[in-house]
Amino acid sequence: MVLEATMIVVDNSESSRNGDYVPSRWEAQSDAVNLIFSAKTQANPESSVGLMSMGGKGPEVLVTLTTDFGKVLDGIHRTKIRGSTHLATGIQIAGLALKHRQNKSQRQRIIVFTCSPIEESEKDLVKLAKRMKKNNISIDFIAFGDLEPDNTKKLEVFNENIKGGDGSHLAIIPPGPSLLSDTLVTTPILSADGVAPRGGGTEEGGAESGGGGGFEFGVDPSTDPELALALRMSMEEEKARQEKEGKKDEPKGESLEGIPEENQPLLDGRGEASGSGGDKMDEDKKESNESREEKKEGDGDGDKMDTA
Repeated sequence: MVLEATMIVVDNSESSRNGDYVPSRWEAQSDAVNLIFSAKTQANPESSVGLMSMGGKGPEVLVTLTTDFGKVLDGIHRTKIRGSTHLATGIQIAGLALKHRQNKSQRQRIIVFTCSPIEESEKDLVKLAKRMKKNNISIDFIAFGDLEPDNTKKLEVFNENIKGGDGSHLAIIPPGPSLLSDTLVTTPILSADGVAPRGGGTEEGGAESGGGGGFEFGVDPSTDPELALALRMSMEEEKARQEKEGKKDEPKGESLEGIPEENQPLLDGRGEASGSGGDKMDEDKKESNESREEKKEGDGDGDKMDTA
């Protein structure tokens, strides 16, 4: 799985108060942030996720790169809705946060939520996209809310100029009865991390789904994304446990090889211990018997001489 450092940039401008997404634009973003964090850390436990806002007086880093979900939740709850967005400045600050990541082997990615009008010009966005691409940073946009032609055109031009080997995606999600996070599961932004797309099909960078009505584990991730992620995590933990048990069993089998089997009985025919110790005792007894006989013979000769 891909090892990534991901900064999530949320839109906390006044536009996020709108209720055209269930339950509101801001609440929909919060739910989607939870899903993205779970998907990234579940795809690779060493991946880290950070959080920042780009509304109000200026962008603010809420949580630096972490693997602690509690910190991300706390950052979301501390965020206040106010002001307008600062898209270009927010992306630049997110790039700086990624530059100072502890694990330099992590790939860099920024995921930006935008639901308000984009004030930056197309020319400035193209320049920013080329700079980010030069720094090997992939940027995914999740556009919802104000989907005016001018907004979407700017995002499409930005996406065309930043596309690279690691993939930068643009997901435009119109209002509808479904949750934002449920629709997000079907996009390449999350399907590239192993979350199966709707209908069991495959998308670019996505993973093929298994049986069970065309869905992996027989669960439609668009209707219950948390259950789908929990099932996948459980499967990987079980696989890791089996591999660990297999490694434990290998040394035990090898350690018994090379130990010769002993076919020699523990006791000999006289009921005494067999082996080198028993042989030595037999020799000692034999020598003592011989010395005793020699002594008797010597005593007999001495008696004969006295009698004579």
